[in-house]
Amino acid sequence: MAEERAQRRRERPRGTGRALLWTVASVPVPGIAHLRMGRRWAGGTILGCYLLALGALAALAVHLGGDLRLSMRFLVQERWLIAAGAAAFVVCVLWMTVVVHAYVITRPPRAHWSRRWTAALVVTALCVAIAAPAAAVMRTAHTAYDALSSVFSADRGRPVDAADPWEGRDRVNVLLLGGDAGDNRYGMRTDSMMVASIDVEYGDTVLVGLPRNLENVPFPEGTALAERYPEPHGFDDLLNEVYQTVADDPVTLAIDPVAEDPAADTLRRTIGYAIGVDIDHYALIDMRGFQDLIDAIGGIDVYIDEPIPYGLEGDVLEPGPHHLNGYEALWYGRSRVNSDDYTRMGRQGCLIKYVAEQADPARVLTSFQELAGATKRTLRTDIPQSRVMHFVDLAELVGEGTMRSLQLSPPQVNTAYPDWAEIRAMVGEAIQEQEDAQRTGAPDETDALPTPGASPSPSAPDDGPTEWQEYTGLPEPSPSTPGRQVGDEATPLDALCP
Repeated sequence: MAEERAQRRRERPRGTGRALLWTVASVPVPGIAHLRMGRRWAGGTILGCYLLALGALAALAVHLGGDLRLSMRFLVQERWLIAAGAAAFVVCVLWMTVVVHAYVITRPPRAHWSRRWTAALVVTALCVAIAAPAAAVMRTAHTAYDALSSVFSADRGRPVDAADPWEGRDRVNVLLLGGDAGDNRYGMRTDSMMVASIDVEYGDTVLVGLPRNLENVPFPEGTALAERYPEPHGFDDLLNEVYQTVADDPVTLAIDPVAEDPAADTLRRTIGYAIGVDIDHYALIDMRGFQDLIDAIGGIDVYIDEPIPYGLEGDVLEPGPHHLNGYEALWYGRSRVNSDDYTRMGRQGCLIKYVAEQADPARVLTSFQELAGATKRTLRTDIPQSRVMHFVDLAELVGEGTMRSLQLSPPQVNTAYPDWAEIRAMVGEAIQEQEDAQRTGAPDETDALPTPGASPSPSAPDDGPTEWQEYTGLPEPSPSTPGRQVGDEATPLDALCP
C-alpha cells in the first residue's frame, strides 16, 4: 500500500499549474483527473454516472420536444418540483466533491504557499461555477412550490382522476374577480366580475360580464344572506359590495365560513345562483398587482380606437396600435374617464382575449420568477393544487378556441331593476348556442371584423333604429368602443375587440 501511494505521488503532474489544468478539466469531464492518476475504478464510476446523467437530460429534452407548455406542466406539479430541487442539490454537492478531490490527488506534494492560495481560489471559483446553475434550479423549484402552496388551495375531498379531471362535465365555470382595494378606501370592492364558461374539449369560452352596479341580487335559498335580504328586492346595495359585506361578518353571513376566503366563496355561489350557472371555482386578483402580471408576460399589443385618459397626471392612451406595459394595461381596463362602467367592462373582456392569445410560453418560462412572485402577491383562488396541471392544459385550449361575450349591462339589462329570470335565460341560451354549434360542426357566426380606427356608419339601417340607438339616442348604430356588446346574444370577441 505504501509503495502504491509512493507510485501515485511520482505520477502527480509536476507543478501547481498542471494540477489545476486537470482540475479544471474535471468540471466538464468529471473523473478525468482520477483516470489520469491511475484511479480507474473511481474515475470510471464518476465518468459513467456523468454520462448517464447527460443521457437522462437528453432523453428529457427529446420528451419535451421543445414543447414549452409541457415544460409548464412540470412547474405546476409539486412532486416534480421537489424532485428537481433535491436532484440539483445532490448533483451539485457530488460534482463539487469530485472537483475538489481532483485537485487533492493531482497537487504537488510540496508547493509554495502563494501557489497553494492561488490554487484554493481557483478551486473555489470552480465550485461556485458549478453551484450557480444548481442554485438557479433550486430557487426556481422553491419559488414555484411556494407559489403553488400560497395561491392554490389544499386538496379537499376525493383526489382528481387524471383521466377525467372534469368528472364527465362538458364545461367548467370560473368566476374571475378584480378586487379594487386601496389605502384611501375601506375594504375591497369587486369592481370587475366575469364568469368564464369554458368547454373542456374545445376551449370555446363564453364570458359573462356582470356590472358592478347590478342591484337586488338574490342569494341562494336557506342562506343567512337570503334571510337578511329576502327576495324580491334582495341585496340593498350594489353587487360589488357583496364581498366586503360578507368579509365584515363571515361567521354569520358566509355560506361556508371555513372556506379559505369565505367572502369570495360566498360571492361565487351567489353569482352562480343569480345567473343560473354552477360556478366551480373563483380567481380573485388585486388590481393593484395586475400590472406586475402583465409585465411578467412581456406586455400586450392592443389597438385603441378612442383616447383613454388614465393615471393621476392627465396621461392619455392615444388612438392607434400600442404595446402596453403593466401600468398602461391596468388603466386600459380600469379607466372610466369620459366613459362608463360598461365601456370599461368591454375593454376588460378584450384584455382577457389579448392575454389568452398573446401570452408567450417562452416568455413565461424565462420570466418565471417574476410571474410566480406577482401571482403569489396578487392572486387568490380556490382551485385545488391537484387541478392546476389540468387548468394549464385548459388554458392552452382557451387560447386556440373562440371567445364570445355576453354583458349583463344596458340596454339588454336594467341594472337598477334586473329581471333575474330573464338573465338566467340569456346566459343559458348563450352557453347552449355554443354547445349546439360544436355538436353540429357549424362555423362560429363571427361578425365582420371592424377595421381599426374606422368609425361606424352614422345612419341607421333601413329597418329602423338599432337597439343601441334606442338606448342612447345617438346616431351611431352601434358602440364605437372596443368590447362593448349590445343585445341578448353572446357576440364573438373577435368582432368586438380590434
